[in-house]
Amino acid sequence: MATRPPPVLVATATAAAGANGVLALDDVYVQHAKAPAPALARVTLCVSAGEVVVLVGANGAGKSTLLRVSAGLLEPSGGTVRIGGADVRTLPRRRMARAVAFVAQSEAAASGFRVREIVAMGRAPHQGAWMTERATDRRAIEQAMARAELGALEHRRIETLSGGEQRRVAIARALAQEPALLLLDEPAANLDVRHRLELHETLARVAGSDAMACIVATHDLDAAARFASRVVLLREGHVVADGRPEDVLTAPRLRAALNAEVDVGIHGPSGSRYFVPIKSQRDQST
Repeated sequence: MATRPPPVLVATATAAAGANGVLALDDVYVQHAKAPAPALARVTLCVSAGEVVVLVGANGAGKSTLLRVSAGLLEPSGGTVRIGGADVRTLPRRRMARAVAFVAQSEAAASGFRVREIVAMGRAPHQGAWMTERATDRRAIEQAMARAELGALEHRRIETLSGGEQRRVAIARALAQEPALLLLDEPAANLDVRHRLELHETLARVAGSDAMACIVATHDLDAAARFASRVVLLREGHVVADGRPEDVLTAPRLRAALNAEVDVGIHGPSGSRYFVPIKSQRDQST
């Protein structure tokens, strides 16, 4: 049976891939063995310093695959991925490690290590063979821990922390790396409401102050609307919209991409958008 093509939506792309972005994906294609359809289908995307680009889509839409390709962890079947204008296939491993930090959707805690020790691991790409901690490393570690509010947990062993606290440690480790490109897959998973809000505020602030490009995959539409510079809407490996949150996160587009009715409202004088799922839309096509 032929794969049903994605719906035709008018994209509002603000940038095309090129050498000026921190990250540039040019016609990137990912086809897994025996899979009936590509995980990514000819994706072209550019992310610049200071931007927080949020990936939105249903499970299996290609969000995690796009992050892994951008991190150099998955080689695309076709197309080109560039970091700072250089093809990732030609970048030395050490340079790639300095440029890109990736926090996966889930990762096993490094049992036996204390919080500060794990955050300090983010400095490894910048250190020599003996992993000697310099003043610049200490400043980066302390700043990352402050941004993730980990001061009170500094000496705790990682296995004694809650899932949300462990998530904050993983994010702090990535921030300590001081990457040009920060990739986060569902970073707010297991975080309480306050820390979820503070995380998104921190990402938006750090991206601007540190001239860092940030890509976040999430199902949190409210966060995407409030903190994203751009939203990229994915369906079945295709980018179906790319632009400002208010242009992309509309009820018709969300219905087509998520197969769900989502009511989109405006919250009082702040003008911020909110999203209320109403009902699922079963796909009747064959």
